[in-house]
Amino acid sequence: MSLLRLARILWVGLRFRLYRFLPQFSGGTDPSRDVKDSTRAVRLREALETLGPIFVKFGQILSTRRDLLPADLADELAKLQDRVPPFDPDLAIAEIEKSLGKNIQGSFRAFERNPVASASVAQVHLAVLKDGAEVAVKVLRPGVEQAVANDVLLLETAARLVELLWADGRRLKPREVVAEFARHLDDELDLVREAANASLLRRNFAQSPLLAVPAIHWDLCSRRVMVMQRMHGTPISQVDVLRRKGVDIPVLARAGVEIFFTQVFRDGFFHADMHPGNILVSDDGKYVALDFGIMGTLSEVDKSYLAQNFLAFFNRDYRRAAQAHLDAGWVPAGTRLDEFEAAIRAVCEPIFARPLKEIYFGKLLLRLFQTSRRFNVEIQPQLVMLQKTLLNIEGLGRELDPDLDLWQTAKPYLERWMSEQVGWRGLLRTVRHEAPFWAQTLPAIPRLLHRLLAEDRAGGLQAAVERLADENRRRNDLLAALVAILAAGAVLVVAFLF
Repeated sequence: MSLLRLARILWVGLRFRLYRFLPQFSGGTDPSRDVKDSTRAVRLREALETLGPIFVKFGQILSTRRDLLPADLADELAKLQDRVPPFDPDLAIAEIEKSLGKNIQGSFRAFERNPVASASVAQVHLAVLKDGAEVAVKVLRPGVEQAVANDVLLLETAARLVELLWADGRRLKPREVVAEFARHLDDELDLVREAANASLLRRNFAQSPLLAVPAIHWDLCSRRVMVMQRMHGTPISQVDVLRRKGVDIPVLARAGVEIFFTQVFRDGFFHADMHPGNILVSDDGKYVALDFGIMGTLSEVDKSYLAQNFLAFFNRDYRRAAQAHLDAGWVPAGTRLDEFEAAIRAVCEPIFARPLKEIYFGKLLLRLFQTSRRFNVEIQPQLVMLQKTLLNIEGLGRELDPDLDLWQTAKPYLERWMSEQVGWRGLLRTVRHEAPFWAQTLPAIPRLLHRLLAEDRAGGLQAAVERLADENRRRNDLLAALVAILAAGAVLVVAFLF
C-alpha cells in the first residue's frame, strides 16, 4: 500500500509539473522567484488537494509563511484554509440524517445546502434549529478516514527509512513524531472529541474578554457530525476590513499572543491548528476560535521547563536555558554546560531587540536544529504541535502587525505565571489541590500495607520490611548509645568543673 501511495505521489507531481520548482528544471537559479510561470501557484494548490488531507494541512501551514514564500504562492495556498472544493451536499445531508436518526426537516427549521466552508477533512453548512438558534453543522468528508490512514502508513514507512538511513534519525524520533501526528489526526476524525475540545476551551475562557468559543449542541453530535453555535465575525486575514470596522490591529495582535500563552502555560491545552481560516474577529475586536480537531496538551513538567526556557531567552540568560535543557533530560547528562550555553547564545543573541518583521522563526528554528544535532538534543514528540503552532502564530502576527515585539509582549505574562508557580503561592495551590487526595489516602495506608504484606506469598517484601526494621533498630541502638556517651561525658565535665 505504501509503494502504491508513493507511486501516486510521484504521478501527481508529474501531472502538475511540480518538478519545475527544482532549479535544474526551472530555467533559473531561484524557481520560487520565477514569475514567468503564471500557473505554478494554482498547480501546487491543486496537487496538494489531489493528494489528500495531510498534504492540504501541509499547504495550510506553508500559506502562513509569507516570509518564506513569494506572494503568489502564499495567496493561492491560503485557499486551502477553508476553500477546498466541497463534496456533494446530498452526501452531506445523507450523513447528517444517518447520524441524527431523522430527516433534515425533523432536526432543523432551515438548512443551507451549499456549504459555507470546506476544508481537507470536513465541510460546514449553516442551519437554524427548531427553537430559532443559528448553528453551524460540520460533516466529515466521505472516505476521509481511509485516505488519512493511507497517508499515515506512508509517513510511518518514511520514518522507518529515516531512522535506518540517516545518522540523526534515531535522535529525531521520527516514528514518535509521526505517532503524535497520527494521534491528533485520529482526534480530528472523531467529531465527538472535537466537540469535547471546544467545550473545554470554552470553559477555560468563559470569562475572557479576548476569546469567544462556540457552544456545542450535544444532542445533535455524533462521530461524523457536529452541531455548534454559529459565530459571526470577519476572517482575521481581512486586515483592511477589520481596520474599516474600527478594530485596533496592534491591540488585536498583542491579544493573540496573550491568548496563546494563556492556553499553553495556564491551561496546558491549546489550539494547535491556528491558521487564519480558523479564526474570526468580532466587531468589538474579540477573537473567535473555530475548528477544534487538533489540540495540543502539555504536562506540568513540560510547562515548567518551557516557561523557564522562554524566560531565560527573554532575559538573555543562556546558562539558565542550557541548564533547563539539561535538567529536563533533553541533552545527554555528560554535556558541557558552558559549551551548550555558548552555542545557544550564538543562535539567539542576534534576534533580540528587533521587531517581529525582522525576526524569522523559520531561520531561527533551522539554526537551533543545527545546534541540537551537534549536542545530541532529543526531539520531544509532545512538543511538535507546539512548534507548529508557534509557526502559525508568527505568520499571523506578521499579517496583523509587522512591528509587534513578540518578546516584550509575552515576557510580563510569563513572569507573572512563573511567580504563581514558584514560591509560597505555588506551594499553597499544590497543597489545596492535593489535600483531598491526602485526606482520603493517609487513613488507609495501614490497611493497604497489611493487605500488601498478607499477599506477599514469596515473602520478599516482608523480608525487606523486616531488614529495614532491623536496620532502624540498630540505628536506634547506636543513637541511644551515642546519646548515653554524650550524657556521661556531660556528667564528667560538670563533675570536673564543680
